[in-house]
Amino acid sequence: MEGFRLACGDRRVTDDLTTQLAGATSSTVGMPLFRAKCHAEPSVFRPEHLLREARRQRALPDRDVPAICVLDPDGDLARYGTRSGLAQPSPGWACYHTELSEFALGDGTVVGVVGNAVGAPFAVMVAEQLFASGCRLLISITSAGRIADLGAPPYVVLIDRALRDEGTSYHYLPPEVGDFVPAPNLALIAQVETEVRAALQSGCGTSVHRGATWTTDAPYRETEAAIADARARGVLAVEMEASALYAFAMAQNVPVICSPTSRTPWDSRQATTSRKAKPKAL
Repeated sequence: MEGFRLACGDRRVTDDLTTQLAGATSSTVGMPLFRAKCHAEPSVFRPEHLLREARRQRALPDRDVPAICVLDPDGDLARYGTRSGLAQPSPGWACYHTELSEFALGDGTVVGVVGNAVGAPFAVMVAEQLFASGCRLLISITSAGRIADLGAPPYVVLIDRALRDEGTSYHYLPPEVGDFVPAPNLALIAQVETEVRAALQSGCGTSVHRGATWTTDAPYRETEAAIADARARGVLAVEMEASALYAFAMAQNVPVICSPTSRTPWDSRQATTSRKAKPKAL
């Protein structure tokens, strides 16, 4: 009942909550998220162990995934591959929670795509299992919310650092690393930027940007104050995976690239009087 009254705006409950918050401190000392995090100590539970048991239980072949894999949180690539018949299920992918589709590109390169791994914990869990299964390069392509005005879409953002407003990154890198996690290989980001710009035909209307994003665990708690703070820090967009994926990549010394894209001009971080659902856009 208390939760119901709070959700419905009960004045007594909300006043009590306001009083409690007013007495809270901003100190992180003693918070479970920052306690007993021995970052140099190996994990007892490893992805290889889970995958081994999954293959045994499901009678799957011990076969590597493609060397290049893509995380597709929105699921667009995965759905397109299924509907078009251009992708086939990866026979050796043993993850309990996702499916991996294999696409054959025009030059014969096979790329693996995992759809709908949304949010930092899910994305990093899948990333751990992909690299334990033979992946050598991981690319995360997602949509995001626009923070800075980058002009009219469509456009691509190559993330070179991400603001860590989520919990997963702190299991891989200590808070002392800073508020931003840099891309683990800036030279690789620069190389990709050059090749993407060259691949996009002049006049095609798609621009390429490089910069920072804000990684959040709570997209429906993006307050005006939080958005203003992110904008003041030079953030271009808000998404849900990059800082954790980059922290994982730095800790495990593996190559990861994160890049949100924009396809519509609607800005979900501007005030609107409409209560109708809107598409998420960068």
